Amino acid sequence: MSLLGRAEECAVLDRLIDDVRRGESRALVLRGEAGIGKTALLNHLVEAASGLTVERASGVESEMELAFASLHQLCGPLLDRLPRLPAPQREALEIVFGRRAGGAPDRFLVALATLSLFSEVAEERPLLCVVDDAQWLDHASALTLAFVARRLFAEPVGIVFAARETGEELRDLSELEVRGLRAVDARALVSAGATLQLDAQVRDRIIAETRGNPLALLELPQG
Repeated sequence: MSLLGRAEECAVLDRLIDDVRRGESRALVLRGEAGIGKTALLNHLVEAASGLTVERASGVESEMELAFASLHQLCGPLLDRLPRLPAPQREALEIVFGRRAGGAPDRFLVALATLSLFSEVAEERPLLCVVDDAQWLDHASALTLAFVARRLFAEPVGIVFAARETGEELRDLSELEVRGLRAVDARALVSAGATLQLDAQVRDRIIAETRGNPLALLELPQG
């Protein structure tokens, strides 16, 4: 079911899932301000991804200085496929994930190993990777995932990021800007969320001041 006022965005995400199911690779960045509904769209995407392997991660502001912290979130459940990778790639990821002692591996080798890992998973069934709050990805994870997103070709793999701003690492990927709701949808959302009957002028002022931001539309009437 489409989200209120997000039919166009949901249609884009549904087509992305359909493409991945057909064996094509897709990468997309959802960009928009805080509270605009990016996470809700990611949830819609995941719900639509029946039959796919789905892995999720979120950037964490306090972990931005920890190399590969977000990659660990995303790839941790997939590490049983490590034995299938070429030895140098396997060893690089084993070091990154603390399974082997050794010096810091070459980042290109880590990125190549991540691409191979995703491809191995996708051979079993299509893979969808969802990354929320990508503006808080640690630099090493952002570089690795951007590398993978740019080099997917015939693999049935989709990678979708959500970010307030598109960082340098993700800047050349396809982007969908998530904007405020249109007035008619904003009015419906305010009316649905308000605990008291709002005067029309008050309601319209809230909509104007929030610029259709869904989270603000739900929170302001409560105040």
